[in-house]
Amino acid sequence: MDGQLDFRAGLKDVVPTLFGYIGVGLAFGIVAHTSHLSVWLVLLMSLLVYAGSAQFVITSMLLVGSPIGAIVTSTILINARMSLMSMTVAPYLKQESFGQNILIGSLLTDETFALSMNKLNQTGHKLKPAWFHSANVCAYLVWAISTVIGALLGSLIPDAKAFGLDFAVVAMFIGLLYLQMITDRSKPLLRHLTVAGFVALLMIVLMRFMPGSTAILVATILGCLFGMAVERR
Repeated sequence: MDGQLDFRAGLKDVVPTLFGYIGVGLAFGIVAHTSHLSVWLVLLMSLLVYAGSAQFVITSMLLVGSPIGAIVTSTILINARMSLMSMTVAPYLKQESFGQNILIGSLLTDETFALSMNKLNQTGHKLKPAWFHSANVCAYLVWAISTVIGALLGSLIPDAKAFGLDFAVVAMFIGLLYLQMITDRSKPLLRHLTVAGFVALLMIVLMRFMPGSTAILVATILGCLFGMAVERR
């Protein structure tokens, strides 16, 4: 990763994260196939919903016949964290048009958000639409294609977890967090570790009292506040 912010740089920077999209996309396609969803429905869900964890939940809820209202509510809660990510990215794009911001926000994911935060360390805390569109669209297409391939191969792989495909996105986030810590020289490594440790412990506690999606949202907000407090000290 370097300081370039053109379309080509976006394609190059997003490539390492694509393995996570491919792994989880294949796993989702396989699970969707075993849940009796057609390939076309898998493709439509990937293009419209475009949220890995939410798609897994939607598939399981459809399988047990959950009402549409419950499915929609669950999806909104799971993806509520995206509003926080969008608000974090928005200040770096405040000079861009409303339309550009809408397009970027619509395809923003956990992975491209983490990628953009890491990119800031190489560009003097600047982002451009060309770079963002390139990374977002490439990830979007790879995700959709991977889920379809997974659905087509579903009959050959009855148990996705046996291959560890469901852990791909977790491993990718660990790598992105590591890169963020070692490349951001504006803050001491100990400060990064302190905030990360605080959020991890908070998640362990919160998971005992609330659903995982809610715990993630609460831990994210409290982690941001804790990080601000540490920074001011």
